[in-house]
Amino acid sequence: MLTIIPAIDLIDGKCVRLSKGDYAQKKIYNDDPLEVAVQFEDHGIKRLHLVDLDGAKASHVVNWKVLEKIASKTKLVIDFGGGIKSDQDLEIIFESGATMATIGSVAVKNRELFFSWLKKYGAEKIILGADVNDNKIAVTGWLEVTELDVFDFLDDYLTQGVKHVLCTDISKDGMLEGTSLQLYIEIMQRFKNIALIASGGVTHIDELYKLDEIGVTGAIIGKAIYEGKITLKELSGLI
Repeated sequence: MLTIIPAIDLIDGKCVRLSKGDYAQKKIYNDDPLEVAVQFEDHGIKRLHLVDLDGAKASHVVNWKVLEKIASKTKLVIDFGGGIKSDQDLEIIFESGATMATIGSVAVKNRELFFSWLKKYGAEKIILGADVNDNKIAVTGWLEVTELDVFDFLDDYLTQGVKHVLCTDISKDGMLEGTSLQLYIEIMQRFKNIALIASGGVTHIDELYKLDEIGVTGAIIGKAIYEGKITLKELSGLI
């Protein structure tokens, strides 16, 4: 069963969305992320993907107080990403109420640190963030594209104990042009034991059925909700 995971992206403590990860293409949807989170919960949603865009840019967690507020006022299971670069960052987000942490840049740039976290907290709490642009891994809030092939990258980390992977196609993110179904089909065919969360570009409810059919574990939905392309009522019918 596909888990529906709405996203709240944070800049200056506000709920925003970017296009293709471009900070210059920012749109504010709500000044109060808690209000948005409560709306999700009221429609039966159980999970939340909370992204600290300020943190991603600053290379340390910034919006932990928003996390703390949402975690204390709702029962949502929150995975938090953005700016997690140190032991202290990870401790802060777990102490502030996150159930899981999505780690991208550190996994690429500091393997030793990433695997120490995987060992300490376990594979159920550490999600590998695989941000992809033209099948290459991107890091640092998508500002830097590496030469790492996504399939080689996943093969490496899955064989070393990673279970949960959040894969975002940057070219699709925030564009409302559809999700990267073919990419996810290829990943699911190649890696049989992966718990894959698809992210980026989900625009229509039909795409969620297709992702479910291919065995994807969860789907992140952001701008489609905020722009009314997919309603919370429609999502509640899938839960």
